[in-house]
Amino acid sequence: MFEHSSPLLLFEYFGVPSTLAPADSLPERAQNGLLGACSWVRSVESERLLFRPSQDSIARISPELQPGGYRLRSMDLYGRVLPDSLVSAFLDSSWVAEESIEDRASHHIASIWRDGDGNVFLPFDPNEAILSFWSEAYDAPGLLGRRRLRALSKAAYYRTRPLLPRGVQVSLRRSLRRVQERLPFPRWPIETSLHDFYAYLFDVFAEVAGSRVPTLAPWPRNYSWALVLTHDVETSTGYRNVHLLRHLELEADCRSSWNFVPRRYEVEDSFVDELLEDGFEVGVHGLYHDGHDFASLSTLLERIPAMREYAKKWRASGFRSPATHRVWEWMPLLGFDYDSSFPDTDPYEPQPGGCCTWLPYFNEDLVELPITLAQDYTLFTILRHEDERLWLEKAHFLREHGGMALLITHPDYMLERRPRAAYARFLDAFREDRTVWQALPREVSAWWRRRAASHLERSGQGWKIVGPAAEDGRIVDR
Repeated sequence: MFEHSSPLLLFEYFGVPSTLAPADSLPERAQNGLLGACSWVRSVESERLLFRPSQDSIARISPELQPGGYRLRSMDLYGRVLPDSLVSAFLDSSWVAEESIEDRASHHIASIWRDGDGNVFLPFDPNEAILSFWSEAYDAPGLLGRRRLRALSKAAYYRTRPLLPRGVQVSLRRSLRRVQERLPFPRWPIETSLHDFYAYLFDVFAEVAGSRVPTLAPWPRNYSWALVLTHDVETSTGYRNVHLLRHLELEADCRSSWNFVPRRYEVEDSFVDELLEDGFEVGVHGLYHDGHDFASLSTLLERIPAMREYAKKWRASGFRSPATHRVWEWMPLLGFDYDSSFPDTDPYEPQPGGCCTWLPYFNEDLVELPITLAQDYTLFTILRHEDERLWLEKAHFLREHGGMALLITHPDYMLERRPRAAYARFLDAFREDRTVWQALPREVSAWWRRRAASHLERSGQGWKIVGPAAEDGRIVDR
């Protein structure tokens, strides 16, 4: 459907049928000036073009340009944007500045450009914008004041936790809440900028192609969304009370993943075997849960071999960092099949922020499964909600938008009857829902790998899936 001069992350991620253009097929319009320095995508049918500066070409065209926050329509984006003053000096008179791009102070800085033939020029690199969400690169010094808040939050949390009674710890977390809620981005409990950006790009490419764009559906078979249940067992108290939540899930015919901390309390081999035999999954939740796994790269590298040994012993393929501490560049070093340490949006954790997506994605060869529902401790203890309403509201939103509702609960904090009753009602709410894939994290990761290894090819007048997702994958038009 398309050919391109350099890889486009949107096409790879959604399985859009496209091929790398031969080196000698450079379009005439892309041979000179600014357009010659840009990457391009061409519709095979309409022959219309979309131009975009790559990160390398932006560095060449305007080496002093720094990444920053900008807004397109209602979408908050981050990266580098070529200003109108630069673009207009290179484009000929056939190009017209149309949609406005603004900075965080609502000042116009750039435009989406179109010419009379239906070609489009984007003054930013969509790859950079998407990766800025996934990796939380928007959390830059001076942009939102987040780094200092994050450092203070983490330091205060781990400095006070071992020394203070639980009631005092809770009071401190509730006090910090008032500061955390002031963060303007990402919005909570739902941040739509990234998925709005996906939709915007597909509209632009449909405009270029003159038809809707076929993609690989995010979920297998006839499922339109996914529900993934996970538990982090932080202490020996939680370990002794696994049965409280496990029993509720067995009654609801659900299964979940249990993430254990191997050197904070003893995890019996027979108990792991019992969980696996019952259809549950086991994962690794750091090594000590002491807040130091991601304090430095040297500490992480020192601890990884032991974490991998426990993963092998427990037949575990997944990892979640204690307190969801995370460093984008370090996560692939863990050596697990998947990680689930990035929330989509969460201002209340010691490390606030989020990847802004409710779908899995890749960090190099690591599948990332974002946490998309509020944690039980946040919901019932910090925010003092009385029931499961917030879980249900977000889950219904994710159902409508084809996302993944991934929940963390802790047997450490679900000792009272009220939160357990709320959890049981949440499980029951989707018990008869035939549209939901109630999957284990490892199953989602395996599917996402099969999906990523597949592609679309023309078949008669339509398209077919080729690759390991051919049997249970679906094609949807965007």
